Amino acid sequence: MKILNYISIILVLSLLFISCEGEVLPKPKAFLRLEYPKATYAKVQMDCPYTFEKNELAVIQPKKDCWMNLDYPLLNGTVHLSYIPVENNLEKLVEDIQKLTYEHAVKADAIEPTVYENKEQGVYGMVYEVEGNAASQAQFYVTDSTKHFLTGSLYFNVKPNYDSIYPAVNYIKKDIRMMIESLKWED
Repeated sequence: MKILNYISIILVLSLLFISCEGEVLPKPKAFLRLEYPKATYAKVQMDCPYTFEKNELAVIQPKKDCWMNLDYPLLNGTVHLSYIPVENNLEKLVEDIQKLTYEHAVKADAIEPTVYENKEQGVYGMVYEVEGNAASQAQFYVTDSTKHFLTGSLYFNVKPNYDSIYPAVNYIKKDIRMMIESLKWED
């Protein structure tokens, strides 16, 4: 019986060594590779005091008073746009958007503000890129500082997990940049 146990142990160990031939390496670190369609932009012209170019992937959901949502069905995200006429309240409008943005600081790892200025078109503003598991990954406002004020915020229709939504965030942030750079006020 002892000999049979020894033979069984030797047989099992031999099978283990034979099956482990070759080099054993840990899995390499990798990122989820998502490929989105190349952005194609078209001018949005509605009965509003502003125009801009949007990605054709985004679907416009008009709201009242020139407010609108740009829905990205493929990315499960939405850019909410709100238009407010300036009536001696510019300072309050800017303060409100900054307050709204920094409410995300509780969950955000970082909030990176970037000033935007296009003197030729009379478009001035600020873009806030939010990193981390915050509810919104981008907030912005643009104004001509006398008549027009447009704000935008990016939200996804899922619980925020920055690692998972990171590729979609970067894709839509490029669209936001294009939207701001192509914005023109209609008087």
